Amino acid sequence: MPGRYDLVNRVFTWGLDERWRRMTARTCLITAPGRVLDLCCGTGDLAIWLARLAPVGAEVVGLDYSLPMLQRAREKAGRFSLENSLTFVHGDVNDLPFRDGYFDAIGISFAFRNLTYKNPRTERYLQEVVRVLKPGGEFVIVESSQPPNRIIRALAHAYERWFVYRVGYWITKYRPAYKYLAESAQKFYTAEELGDLLVRAGFSSVKVQRLLFGAAAVHVAVK
Repeated sequence: MPGRYDLVNRVFTWGLDERWRRMTARTCLITAPGRVLDLCCGTGDLAIWLARLAPVGAEVVGLDYSLPMLQRAREKAGRFSLENSLTFVHGDVNDLPFRDGYFDAIGISFAFRNLTYKNPRTERYLQEVVRVLKPGGEFVIVESSQPPNRIIRALAHAYERWFVYRVGYWITKYRPAYKYLAESAQKFYTAEELGDLLVRAGFSSVKVQRLLFGAAAVHVAVK
């Protein structure tokens, strides 16, 4: 599955996901953080961009619950000779293995939906993110969203329902994952609703940048 994960992402977004991760990494690094985390890093794309773009001496950590995903991430990072500036950690968002206020910035790319869509642990996950982020630190999220225009939203939902589900299953032969992906993308928060969720979780302010007519969005939440 990890070997096809990147391919599926490229196909679904027509390659735009890589550009959006690079943009997310740059946003995470605007304040020149000394420590930055890629939360739910998967196969490591955002963590790798963070390590490539971060100031010399910055500590970059990628965390994920899936050991196969982390193995794939380490293999990819090795191609860029990032062994000394990037660390991958096996861990659970429910109990992050870091002390309070450890990170200056935290990023997450296309995994926030898994933490918050019909997930009974959402409140706990967000509490942990807030806990390990220092005061004034930023939590940067790039995730699918709901286009504000009704016609574009209908087209996006049709794309998710027919193309994403069927092609994802065709590539991976794993039906449940892409049924969930298509459903959760169609029913996920609007950009405004997601901003409200972050404020309720304890962030002091949230800025939003919509991407691709609002089919995706970057949220920057400040603790």
